[in-house]
Amino acid sequence: MGAPAADVDQVLVVGAGPTGLLLAAELERRGVGCLLIDAHDAPAGWDRATVIHARSLEVFESLGVVDRFLAAGVRVRGVRFHSNGEVLGELEHRGSGSRYGFELGVSEEVTEAVLTEHLEAQGGSVTRSTRLVGVAPEATGVTATVESGGRRRDVPVAWVVGCDGFHSTTRELAGIGYDGHDIAAPWAVFDCTLEGWDQPYDVNPAYLDRPSLTLTALPGRRWRAYLRPTSESSDLVAEATGVLRHYEPGVSVTDVEHPARFHCHTKVARRYRAGRILLAGDAAHVCSPNQGHGMNTGIQDAYNLAWKLALVCDGHAGTALLDSYEAERRPVAIAVGRSGDEVEESAGLRDPGARAARDRAIRAVYADPRSAQHEAVAGAELDVSYAGSPIVSGDGNGHLGPGERLPETEPVRLRNGDVCRLHELARRPGHTVLVLGRAGHGERVAATAGDVHAAVDRSPVADAVVALSGDDDAPDPVGNLGPAVTDQLGIETITILLIRPDRFVGFRSDHADVPALSGALSALLR
Repeated sequence: MGAPAADVDQVLVVGAGPTGLLLAAELERRGVGCLLIDAHDAPAGWDRATVIHARSLEVFESLGVVDRFLAAGVRVRGVRFHSNGEVLGELEHRGSGSRYGFELGVSEEVTEAVLTEHLEAQGGSVTRSTRLVGVAPEATGVTATVESGGRRRDVPVAWVVGCDGFHSTTRELAGIGYDGHDIAAPWAVFDCTLEGWDQPYDVNPAYLDRPSLTLTALPGRRWRAYLRPTSESSDLVAEATGVLRHYEPGVSVTDVEHPARFHCHTKVARRYRAGRILLAGDAAHVCSPNQGHGMNTGIQDAYNLAWKLALVCDGHAGTALLDSYEAERRPVAIAVGRSGDEVEESAGLRDPGARAARDRAIRAVYADPRSAQHEAVAGAELDVSYAGSPIVSGDGNGHLGPGERLPETEPVRLRNGDVCRLHELARRPGHTVLVLGRAGHGERVAATAGDVHAAVDRSPVADAVVALSGDDDAPDPVGNLGPAVTDQLGIETITILLIRPDRFVGFRSDHADVPALSGALSALLR
């Protein structure tokens, strides 16, 4: 089978949850045609996931849809941990270092609705009541067999990406193993109102008692309760009420909706790619819901994969670029699963001495500003680094090295007078080259920027070159970079940064090494 024709969808995305919707939208935005299928007849009317972390909000900002999420959700400023009738400490999201110093409480079906609208704005759509039933991989593409209304048809595509959840048909058809374990203790969930509640609505309470209970805020002063029931037949509302009244004697759990029991797992796919079949989201990894990482990790999978797959589909990069997707994202999934297991073990302790030791440890973590900040950064999923990735290179000086996320900065002033933060310059589908210099180096920044322009002028990777220095009177095209930013990024004279579409640093040179930048760009295309 040859490569699909130009007017045929190049990528089949299986599963229209948040991961699949975001991936398809990002591919469509880059001009890559997608067929996005989902086995369900309609979007879910309710789904369990309810927390959007700061890193996901940053992704949504880059897509231009974050305001829709902020309007639909509840801004949660922290998590307050309780045990044995006392408050142990509070995780404050403002310590994460993101401009989104909060989590957003919003049910997953709302997330899917916003992303569906965004996909449609890019020219894409969801084909429902359609499931994948077979794949026939070949050297230059895949013949996917899909079924709808009892009829089967073959669809030739260049790539298949399975975003079809824990029971992924794509993963099974690709023959990819799913390693890990089941979590023995059951979970339960329901939505409710708390009558007589006099605690804040913008802090999620977590009760590490037996049974353990976590409440996550929803719009309309509603809560989603996640409970570890004591048995398969226990009264969920009665158990949750018993925990709450240990702390708030006058509270009542009312207006209960969507009660459900479920079991969880910690598993990671052995590979994220088998030839021309890839996995993302729950098809690639699942974890305990206790930290809210599942959906958010899938969103970051899609954001990482989209720009790479687009370069391959456009013929600019070789298929080896896709190996960096697994190299970067699979370790994240393993770390998330391990962290979730640790929380599972901690929450399930029964021995009084062990529980007391756990409580002392939690108190110590949140009493220490440094460890409390570490927890905030990890909780927001802002501790991810791709420093070991095969596609990042260059200098690392202890401030912002290759493979690290470009942080929030103070505003800078562009040559045309516009004021923005550095990461706002990297919202394009392609890479952005920043040429940055300290005060006194404006002339050299301008000259280096000219060399960089010549080097990347015909590159299908880089979309823009932006030059900034600490000089107020630097020559064109150099804008103004304040001293706070140069200090934050560790700029001593002139630094070149190649910023990827996902806001991570792909290359850094503190020696204005333009040939090395050209080499880094070429390496992406090999």
